[in-house]
Amino acid sequence: MVSPENSDSPASRSHKMQDLIGHALRIGVVTACIVAIAGGIYYLAAHGFEPIPDYREFHSESASFTTARGIWHGVTHLQAKEWMQLGVVLLIFTPVVRVALSLVLFLRERDWLYVAITAIVLGVILGNMLEGSLG
Repeated sequence: MVSPENSDSPASRSHKMQDLIGHALRIGVVTACIVAIAGGIYYLAAHGFEPIPDYREFHSESASFTTARGIWHGVTHLQAKEWMQLGVVLLIFTPVVRVALSLVLFLRERDWLYVAITAIVLGVILGNMLEGSLG
């Protein structure tokens, strides 16, 4: 008798694909949380005892942690806000990686209908991300 794990049946390949995608999602979410929590702890350690700001008057923040270049600069210079923002960015990219991984796996399976659908979804996601960052 052949065990399902050792067979190369379509059901076994589908199960392996689901496992791979599940692992990618778990790794992405755990990594994003660790990075964001580490940034939050560092921020509280550095700024936790500062006086509470006066919220009656608006003072704009530096936009350094709202751009990819600013986040990378802040991360490489160990700035806490940028580390927290990197965690958020990693969390946002996790489902994008899932869709891209699905596309690769559907290509390997030669499932052309799902390749087309997944490519359209990935194109829409990336197009909206680029449009949002440019506009």
